[in-house]
Amino acid sequence: MCDDSVNLPPGFRFLPTDEELILHFLYRKASLLPCHPNIIPVLDPYFHDPWQLNGKALCSGNQWYFFSQMMENRVSENGYWKDLDFEQPIFTSASKQIGVKKHFLFFIGKAPSGVETSWVLQEYHLCDFGFNSSSYKRKRNPKLDCYKWVLCRVYERENNSESLCYGDDDDTGTELSYLDEMFLSLEDDLADISLPD
Repeated sequence: MCDDSVNLPPGFRFLPTDEELILHFLYRKASLLPCHPNIIPVLDPYFHDPWQLNGKALCSGNQWYFFSQMMENRVSENGYWKDLDFEQPIFTSASKQIGVKKHFLFFIGKAPSGVETSWVLQEYHLCDFGFNSSSYKRKRNPKLDCYKWVLCRVYERENNSESLCYGDDDDTGTELSYLDEMFLSLEDDLADISLPD
């Protein structure tokens, strides 16, 4: 588990929604605005194995949170993070897209023949807030660099009932959360209901 004495006071649980992570933490970091309390540290996750995050990242329950600068190379001393090629858009309550969540799985060993673990990395990215990417790069705003910072959440899956993978026979498909699975099962139930004419 985690060393709660370093990160959070007794009884405090850090359980933000995806929208809150983007708007109240990542946006403020990218905009160079102060965040009070400043509880999420900056780390380079790709030099740490996921089990080494305890005491370095913000810990809440079985989840670790930290900021990092975006990097292409996601390799640590003992393994690598494999991109699951699944991006989940994040919307405000007013249905405006504000970010994207990317999913990675940690493998021990060297790519591409590493051994899959139960460690998951969710990487939160800001949207460019209406800038078209070519004009944004020409007129870069030093106060808001959407492409520099990401917010990461790392956790270890307890068992296979928490997630579901769709894809090829080698289980390299997209991982769905428990809530996604529940939503999909509700869609199936609704399809079976026939309404009177």
